[in-house]
Amino acid sequence: MQIDYRDHYVSTRGREQNITASQAIIAGLAKDGGLYVPSFIRNCHFDIQSLMSKTYSELAQTLFEAFLDDFSPEQIKVCVHGAYQTGLFDDAKCPVKVQKAKDRYFLELYHGPTCAFKDMALTILPHFMTKAVDIQNVNREIIILTATSGDTGKAALSGFCDVPGIDIIVYYPKDGVSAVQEKQMLTQGGKNTCVVGVRGNFDDTQNGVKKIFSDQALNAKLEDQGFLLSSANSINIGRLLPQVVYYYYSYCELVRNDAIQCGDPVNFVVPTGNFGDILAGYYAALTGLPVHRLICASNANRVLTDFFETGEYNRNRDFYKTMSPSMDILISSNLERLLYDVSKDTDQVSDWMATLQEDGHYTIPEAIKAKTRKIFWGGCADETQTAQTIADMFKKHHYLIDPHTAVASHVYDEYLKNTADETTTVVLSTASPYKFANHVYRSIFGEIPEGLNDFDVLSALSAATDTAVPKPLADLANRPNRHNQVCSVNEMDRSLQDFLTRIKA
Repeated sequence: MQIDYRDHYVSTRGREQNITASQAIIAGLAKDGGLYVPSFIRNCHFDIQSLMSKTYSELAQTLFEAFLDDFSPEQIKVCVHGAYQTGLFDDAKCPVKVQKAKDRYFLELYHGPTCAFKDMALTILPHFMTKAVDIQNVNREIIILTATSGDTGKAALSGFCDVPGIDIIVYYPKDGVSAVQEKQMLTQGGKNTCVVGVRGNFDDTQNGVKKIFSDQALNAKLEDQGFLLSSANSINIGRLLPQVVYYYYSYCELVRNDAIQCGDPVNFVVPTGNFGDILAGYYAALTGLPVHRLICASNANRVLTDFFETGEYNRNRDFYKTMSPSMDILISSNLERLLYDVSKDTDQVSDWMATLQEDGHYTIPEAIKAKTRKIFWGGCADETQTAQTIADMFKKHHYLIDPHTAVASHVYDEYLKNTADETTTVVLSTASPYKFANHVYRSIFGEIPEGLNDFDVLSALSAATDTAVPKPLADLANRPNRHNQVCSVNEMDRSLQDFLTRIKA
């Protein structure tokens, strides 16, 4: 089926078209199992020069006005202000920082309330959601259903905490996140929040959430009870669009600091799991940002590296738990959006996704592979390489990075060896090193001093590196846990219904 372009959103699998932004944000996942994409993306172009003088919030306003087709400028302004101008980030003027270390620039995206890049989108998604509910005149309670590999969970819980008319349940792989990530989620307050550990890995957890979304009988029952399911994962287009903004902002920062001339190409290196963050960079490139290469950095779970090398996506492989848990993923959901864009064939996309579900793998034709390789380059880092990169970056450049950022930095080193490409490059730094203090400390200094628990290590790392523990993490160990549920994958729907029963009580 060839797409007939319209001015709204469509499903990657073709059965839903002409969907407005507010409808897509509320639904999260399309009814046919696909993901919503802006059909007008290739007709949307931003003039870089005209963006140079804008603040982060002004830039976000400009981009959102183009993408949020049924939001008024005033509604968007309220959303932007609520997210980025109310003291949630370290710097009241700008939520991100661009720092140079070694021969590359690092786009620090972790200066928000949960110390991870997910804050960039999940501080504004609740505002998008409440405005979308008003636009669509929805009279049901919205239930945010989210799977997390570590950072999305806390950021979503923080963003939606006590938002009227919206409740949130977060599932995470038990024993598959860092101690700090887990503690952040388990201590989350709010009468409308619920956290459940799942016995399995992130792919199991994410598949369980998708199964709930696709269970028509369950969804009908929930609607009869006055509930409507939505998502805060990057499958929700309202989560993805805010990530486009910081690609443009970092480029403007490079120009303003005379690192490049306006119009010069730039590379971005992105530590990648579910493919949402790097897809936002692709959308930025489609809309006018001068991107030369998007370098997709994976850890030992190198399914995306192999995909860009061979054209085969194959999840039938060993799963590794690594020091970069947000990338411990074998099913990268947002890759479907890329495949839709390069093929424009929803029947083919549907077939690939069905084959992945049934057989665990699919292979794209050479013509499609060639299109992806025009802009994407894939590489990976194992645990030893990740640890060495953390150590080298601090010891040689006195710059502290977390394991996910280290994976990206190492992959960039490999990219340089393979290509000798001298294009100015930005590495996306996606989490505070203090969220993974144990691994960062060991990588730089060796064994952790005896007697220190996971949270004592934050202070030890601070003292050893002469850096400050971020305020949101400083007293984490002393906060009482409020959530203690654990379930199997097959019990996830029951835990959801138990949560809704408590809400109604």
